[in-house]
Amino acid sequence: MENTESNNQETGQQKSHRGIYLLPNMITTAGMFSGFYAIVAAMDGRFEAAAVAIFIAMVLDGLDGRVARLTNTQSEFGVQYDSLADMVSFGLAPALVVYEWSLKFMISVGWAKFGWLAAFIYAASAALRLARFNSQVATAEKAYFRGLPSPSAAGVLAGLVWAATDFGLMGESMVYVAFVLTVSMGLLMVSNIRYYSFKELNFKNRVPFVVILIVMLVYAFASIDPPKVLFSGFLIYAIFGIVYTLLGIRNRRRIRKRGE
Repeated sequence: MENTESNNQETGQQKSHRGIYLLPNMITTAGMFSGFYAIVAAMDGRFEAAAVAIFIAMVLDGLDGRVARLTNTQSEFGVQYDSLADMVSFGLAPALVVYEWSLKFMISVGWAKFGWLAAFIYAASAALRLARFNSQVATAEKAYFRGLPSPSAAGVLAGLVWAATDFGLMGESMVYVAFVLTVSMGLLMVSNIRYYSFKELNFKNRVPFVVILIVMLVYAFASIDPPKVLFSGFLIYAIFGIVYTLLGIRNRRRIRKRGE
């Protein structure tokens, strides 16, 4: 009887380990669906909806990890699933959306292959960025990301499409801008440029009342013109990492000269 009971317990434990946590993985699935929907919408020529879907995926990507930690439902399966979902939402979706919106028109300037090549560089860079992040997550510096995070790169491309559409600009007239930004975001993802991660911010601590007022002003400012504000914000973040890294190199050179 004792052997039978222990076997049953082991079987029950094995079955429980085979299951997955529903809530965080459901949010991850919703984020991946948003990325997939962005691709479908772009194929139908609904580029504004495609861009918005990528931003929705970005919000959901920020929620699933926090929900998993709050509910104590973290798992290795969830980590791997989240990474694959990110590849769809922030790798393939932005690349295909910007290709359908603008890059495919590079054929009109005699650079047909450069259009899909730029989209591929971005998608491949996103895959490499995610693989590098997963392999170095245990040893990586917490305060900074190494290379531009894939959601931020996706925010630049989706913001470009949304803002240009809001301005009434056609993708055909934006081929050079789209090409430069697509390749640049791809290269920044696989670069060694440092980007602040905001992970050291502690939202549980008390803050002065003025901080809440500033947050309200930021929300109000963003709601005035979301396409332009989001595009500008993510683009500034991408550029800031380059400036911060160059200033760091310059300061280290000064210290070396003083030491000599």
